[in-house]
Amino acid sequence: MRYIRFILPAVVISLFFRVTMAQQVPMYSQYIMNGFLVNPSFAGRDGYTTVNLTVREQWVGMAGAPSTYAASFQTRLLRNSYISKSTAVRKKLTKPTKGSKIGLGGYVFNDNNGIMKRTGIQAAYAYHISLGQSGGLPNNLSLGLALTAYQFMINTEGLIYDPDDPLLNSYDRSVFIPDFNFGASFTTSQYYAGFSMTNLLRGSLLFSDTSSYKRSEIGHYFLTGGMKIPINSDWKIEPSVLIKSSDMFFKSVQIDLTGRAYYKDDYWAGLSLRTSDALILMAGLRYDRFYFAYAFDFTLTDIRKQSFGTHEITFAVKFGESARRYRWINAY
Repeated sequence: MRYIRFILPAVVISLFFRVTMAQQVPMYSQYIMNGFLVNPSFAGRDGYTTVNLTVREQWVGMAGAPSTYAASFQTRLLRNSYISKSTAVRKKLTKPTKGSKIGLGGYVFNDNNGIMKRTGIQAAYAYHISLGQSGGLPNNLSLGLALTAYQFMINTEGLIYDPDDPLLNSYDRSVFIPDFNFGASFTTSQYYAGFSMTNLLRGSLLFSDTSSYKRSEIGHYFLTGGMKIPINSDWKIEPSVLIKSSDMFFKSVQIDLTGRAYYKDDYWAGLSLRTSDALILMAGLRYDRFYFAYAFDFTLTDIRKQSFGTHEITFAVKFGESARRYRWINAY
């Protein structure tokens, strides 16, 4: 067993360079709390200014296991200032601020997987188009484009391998890769659906790359959907689905089927099944503008014999109940 920390990274890197089904983007169990992480069109979708922090430790107890740390920011720009007027009887009338069609977001991440490490940033622009109303809330068609740039590194320290191995010696240990992600979504008061794709350039633009061997990134595709079903004034349930694939298409499709129950929008719990991978338990709560959630992935594969499961913690803060704090945004 003591050799597992050397064997696992070697297997992972071999799969990566041969462009098989290897995962090249971070995985999140609680994507519902922050859809912006998988779809740039979600930036500013709900009209709030939101800061999210996510920590994911996968297969705890196994050396070289994947881990992801992410921080994101997103907001909806305002079109005019908050206007207040006084009447002759000194009653204060308020004209609500109108939101613009523009959403902005930013995302920094550090993703580790064995001897591979990706550290990068993403800046997203979203455009929200109103298509009428349902339930008193607008229906929005949203389009998003994100510029992402990350450093891909390989650390062979502590790895036992043949120094003449042509696979490990044919590539630079560190390269800088800029690329683009695209997303589209449709949202109503009751349901949402979205599609996104990553690495539009497939890593064709590389900096600090001196290798004569061709390398490429895999494009990933995400299809999301969900709906909120009221049970009574206090309870509602939310079934949702996330379908993930890559350029390998049907050979690498993975599906997350999730159901969550909410109590007064302040407490929730859920269960998710990730095909051929894990059963996920999740719970969370809201206090004022603060949100906290935890997920535990119970691995269904043989890896569970070598680990203590996967833990994911998400913390979020939402601002924007009073638009007056953003009165300086008046150019859109």
